[in-house]
Amino acid sequence: MRIAIPLFDRFTALDAVGPYEVLKFLPDVEIVFVAAASGPIRDVPKWLAITADATFAEVDSCDVLLVPGGPGSRALLDNRPLLDWIGRMHKGSSWTTSVCTGSLLLAAAGLLHGLPATTHWGAVDVLESFGATYTPERVVFHGKIVTAAGVSSGIDMALALVARIADQTTAEAVQLAIEYDPQPPFDAGSPAKAPQAAKDLLARGIR
Repeated sequence: MRIAIPLFDRFTALDAVGPYEVLKFLPDVEIVFVAAASGPIRDVPKWLAITADATFAEVDSCDVLLVPGGPGSRALLDNRPLLDWIGRMHKGSSWTTSVCTGSLLLAAAGLLHGLPATTHWGAVDVLESFGATYTPERVVFHGKIVTAAGVSSGIDMALALVARIADQTTAEAVQLAIEYDPQPPFDAGSPAKAPQAAKDLLARGIR
C-alpha cells in the first residue's frame, strides 16, 4: 500500500506528521512525501523541514492520498500542475484525504463540488466558494473522500482510516502505541468554546 503525502512551502507540519505517525503502522505500507522538486520542504515558520524524496512527475499512483494544509495552501488554489496531480491520484486511489486547509486543494481540484466536507474553521468561506458544503464535524467521510478539520484532527482521521483499511482492533492498537489519550488542559479548541480573549489574541497574531 502506497500513501502519498504532497508537501509545499509553508505547510503545517502536524497536518502531515500526525497522520504519518498513525498510518506508518499499517502492514506493508510505503509512505512517500512528494513535492514539485525533491529535497527539504519547510513548514510555516520555516524552522522545520520534511524531505520530499519524489517529485509529482515521479509518482503516478497511490492507494491513499493525504493532502495537508497550511497557510501555503491558499497560494496554490490555481496551481494547475499540483491540482492536476491531485486529480490523477484521486482517480486511482482507494482513499483521498485531507487535513485542515488541505481540503481547499481537493476542492480546487474539483473533487468536493456538491459534497459535504470539513476544513479549518477559518477557511469555511473558501471551501464553500468551490461548491463544497461545509460540515462542522471533526472528520467527514463521503465515499472514498475523507476530510479532517483543523490541524490536530488529522490524527483522528488517520485512526478512523486505519479502522477501515485494517480493522478496529488494529486502530486501537495504534492509538495505544502512540498513547493518544487527549486530555487538553483547556476547553478552547473551537470557535464555539474559546473565550473572546483567546479569539482576540489569535486575531492579532500570537507569533
